Amino acid sequence: MPVTTAASSSLPSQTIELSPSYTLPLGLLVVAVPLLLFSPWLASAIAIFGLFLLFQAVTIRLQFTPTALDVYRSDKMIRRFPYQEWQNWKIFWTPVPILFYFKEVNSIHFLPMLFDPKMLRTCLEERCPIRN
Repeated sequence: MPVTTAASSSLPSQTIELSPSYTLPLGLLVVAVPLLLFSPWLASAIAIFGLFLLFQAVTIRLQFTPTALDVYRSDKMIRRFPYQEWQNWKIFWTPVPILFYFKEVNSIHFLPMLFDPKMLRTCLEERCPIRN
C-alpha cells in the first residue's frame, strides 16, 4: 500500500504518515536552560523529559490508514487503533498544540504532540469525525 507524506494531498482511501514535529521536545530543552539558575534538579528533570520526547519524535511514526491509526517504532508496528472503536478525540492547547487525546470504547490515550499538528487534525477530521 503506498504511503503518502504529510505534504501531499490526502484522500481517506490512502495511508498517510505524519511528519515528526520537534517543537515540544526542543521547547522543553530551551525552558530547562534558564531553570538551571534557579533549580538544577527541576531543570535536569525537564531536560531529561525533553530528550526522551526528542528520541520518541525521531523513532515513533503515526500512519492513518483507511480503517485505523497505526503506531510504528522505526519499521515495526507496535499498536493499531481502529477508527470504529473511537468515541472522541481532542488536540489540547490550540495556539501551541502539546497533547493529543483520544478515547476508544474501553480506554483513553494521551500522546505528546510529536507530529505535524495541522496534518494530524486534517486526518482526524477526515477519518474519525467527532461523535457526540
